[in-house]
Amino acid sequence: MVIASPENAVSPMDLRHLRYFIAVAEEGNIGRAAARMNISQPPLTRQIQQLEAELGVTLFTRTPRGMELTEAGVLFLEEARNIRSVVEQATERTQRAGQGKLGRLDVAIFGSGILDIIPKLLLAYKGRYPDVKIVLHTMHKGEQIEALRQRRISVGFNRILQPTPDITAELVTTEELLLAVNARHPLAQIEVVPFALLADHPLVLFPTGTRPSFIDTAIGLCRSAGFIPKVSQEVGDAVTAVALVASGFGLCLVPESATVLALPGVVYRPLRGVPEPSRVDLSCIYRSDNKSPILEGFLEEVRAFRATAMAPA
Repeated sequence: MVIASPENAVSPMDLRHLRYFIAVAEEGNIGRAAARMNISQPPLTRQIQQLEAELGVTLFTRTPRGMELTEAGVLFLEEARNIRSVVEQATERTQRAGQGKLGRLDVAIFGSGILDIIPKLLLAYKGRYPDVKIVLHTMHKGEQIEALRQRRISVGFNRILQPTPDITAELVTTEELLLAVNARHPLAQIEVVPFALLADHPLVLFPTGTRPSFIDTAIGLCRSAGFIPKVSQEVGDAVTAVALVASGFGLCLVPESATVLALPGVVYRPLRGVPEPSRVDLSCIYRSDNKSPILEGFLEEVRAFRATAMAPA
């Protein structure tokens, strides 16, 4: 790295010149400065002479006591220390960025995972990497994939993902399915609801948008259980779906994370006899060719979270 000089002035100087100059200025003695810099005295003397020649000024007065700074030398010492500080900060920040400890992580979110699992994961990651700025974007599945390809986001979260050659899906966890039911509904009085009983009641399904989605999972489970569901509403997200349950529009199958929605008049009941797959996945997605250290650090946190969340009780 060099420091550019104005036109028709001195030639560029090496950062090594600054380090040698600072050592001599702080030690006030060529011999001590040479020992500090782990070089012999003659090369260090030549470096100082070369620096003075490039600047066109005398930086030191040679005295029997050693090296004393001239007025120009005092000024240059201040500037040299400032430059050294800037270079050290730039070096540290660059190294931290290369280690995934500094920078920005753009995360796309959608669905019930944001109600519980995703905030826990992001908080754990932030605890390990406090200097990485997390920026959240609300996007449905199709928007997430397009934004990944355009490099507008680094990672997204979604469910029921179709294989895509340039996109990698990393499982975060799987969740139990529960039934959201109005507290006045007869099924609310059953401690564990048989899945087959859903055939007799209208269902609220979510989310609308890019398919396949959790809607398809719910319909598929009903068909595997031997009935076609009576769909009263298809809505955009879990919050709207559970709000409709509270208003009496029907029952709703929800992932476990959605049960943090404590709406008045809604209770959640476990199910018995759910066809396979009886659990629903939550995955994060990212570009397969993204080798960013920040993303790698985040994926390490995802894997640690998964190991804990899916460990046998």
